Amino acid sequence: MTAREKCAKYGQEHLLRYEAELTPEERAELERQILEADFDLIGEIKKKEATAPDFSGLSPLGALEVPEIRAREAEFRAAGIEAIRQGKVAALLLGGGQGTRLGFDGPKGTFDFGVTRPFYIFQAQIETMLRVCEEAGCFFPLFIMTSDKNDVATRAFLKEKNYFGFPEEKITFFRQAMAPSCDFDGKIYLEGKGQLSLSPNGNGGWFKSLVHHGLDQKIREMGVEWINVFAVDNVLQKICDPVFIGATVLSGTNCGAKVVRKNAPGEKVGALCLKDGLPTIVEYYEMGDDIASLRDENGELTYRFGVILNYLFRVSRMQEVVNGKLPLHIVKKKIPYLNEAGELVKPTTENGFKFEYLATDNVRDMLSCVPFEVEREHEFAPIKNPEGIDSVVSARELMRKNGFVL
Repeated sequence: MTAREKCAKYGQEHLLRYEAELTPEERAELERQILEADFDLIGEIKKKEATAPDFSGLSPLGALEVPEIRAREAEFRAAGIEAIRQGKVAALLLGGGQGTRLGFDGPKGTFDFGVTRPFYIFQAQIETMLRVCEEAGCFFPLFIMTSDKNDVATRAFLKEKNYFGFPEEKITFFRQAMAPSCDFDGKIYLEGKGQLSLSPNGNGGWFKSLVHHGLDQKIREMGVEWINVFAVDNVLQKICDPVFIGATVLSGTNCGAKVVRKNAPGEKVGALCLKDGLPTIVEYYEMGDDIASLRDENGELTYRFGVILNYLFRVSRMQEVVNGKLPLHIVKKKIPYLNEAGELVKPTTENGFKFEYLATDNVRDMLSCVPFEVEREHEFAPIKNPEGIDSVVSARELMRKNGFVL
């Protein structure tokens, strides 16, 4: 099938609108993008719109709470340190995103949120990892998932900064897959005359992307049994936290998930629950107010534990489910696009859909999970917005309270 035939089949002929204006190289690149892009995703929009969220079989999932963690901290820490020393643990940074919402044109991890000195998101996380390495007396492998949009810039930045002290030979980069973006009528956007609007297809495909690049074999050869997968934007989180690792390993489950107590029913964090007996994360935009607001006999939110996108996955279980199909999340976004005059428009309101697979859905595939409660003032400072909630401003304040000099 040619690119033109594919566009005709899916009603996306407009993608070739500027074909005559392109150089042969640009035309070949556009055709490659069209042939490689998954146009079947567009058909999922109507299916999703016709399917109401199903919350039957939903029940709370209790967590390993802070008081118990403190009481058993020495035990958990010893087990976690031992796992790191034996080479059983690796870290994986979900770094495919851009800093667009921060008004920053670059990989999100390269954003400087320092005040009196440069201090980058990547730097905050790597320095946290280095403290664990010092405690364990060894370095663990670090995998960094980038995207087509930021791979070159991410690699160049970290190399220029000498990886903030993390050994280069311990770092492996790989790219995640991309997905097309479309308007509310299902028409795929162009962001250039020879460029489809493509965005990273979400963080849920991280293991499939590892396999695609042949890195699952490398992981097996290393003897890695657990991978700590974490988000790029939380600058206060602990990565390869020995206490978390030890608690998860000793629990006998296939997965650990760091959680915080939600500060309000509608807080924008996924709620960790049980659905039909399996650990399940229901996203904040999918859970209705009626369920999110439920309270137990003590007046606490029934679904009170929200994930912070810091998970520990058992590698052997990930290998068993790698070929399974994750649920597709269709999310309204502000998507830059070419208008009919061929001009790039950067919308100020949501104008279309992006398609994502989320790491939250990996948790259900694990069959068992131990929620591990952390104190938000010590471990949850996401940088998602320029100001307000979960912003540069709030993250700086929390970092200062935890003794960081910015």
